[in-house]
Amino acid sequence: MPEETTPDSATPEPVKEPAIAGAKPEAKAKKEKPPALEDKPFPDFIQQDFLPALKAGLESQSIQGVELSLEKKKIDVIGFSQSPDCWQVVGVWSSGYKQTREFNLYFFDETINGKKGFSYAESGGKASTLESFRIDERKSDLGLLVFWTLQRLNAQKWLVRN
Repeated sequence: MPEETTPDSATPEPVKEPAIAGAKPEAKAKKEKPPALEDKPFPDFIQQDFLPALKAGLESQSIQGVELSLEKKKIDVIGFSQSPDCWQVVGVWSSGYKQTREFNLYFFDETINGKKGFSYAESGGKASTLESFRIDERKSDLGLLVFWTLQRLNAQKWLVRN
């Protein structure tokens, strides 16, 4: 015969307090996330995070001796001499063929999520075109910005020859 449980031997259920009308249940305290790198002021983010990460990415592609800087200056592309100054990441290095290569990544809105442009030049020449750069992306972060820059340089055949 199976054992019968009596109310005295059963495990007591916890007593629930009656709900008060209109009272909200206690919310658990949320852990505060540290601010994202990308939330830093624009020049700080570029200098402290983006330039070192981009340099490491270029070195991983066997590009040595690259000089990267952040400058606020005129756009040095034919037809843009009258445009206002804008922030630019400038990268310069010498290739194995005694050529210098230079690229500029333009930030027109002083934010990584704003309008961006790209230009390049070889052997000290002046860039002839200004291209839009990742205009369809709504949200950028450090990893994506480095990846897209390396992809654009690779498309120029400056990183890996096809």
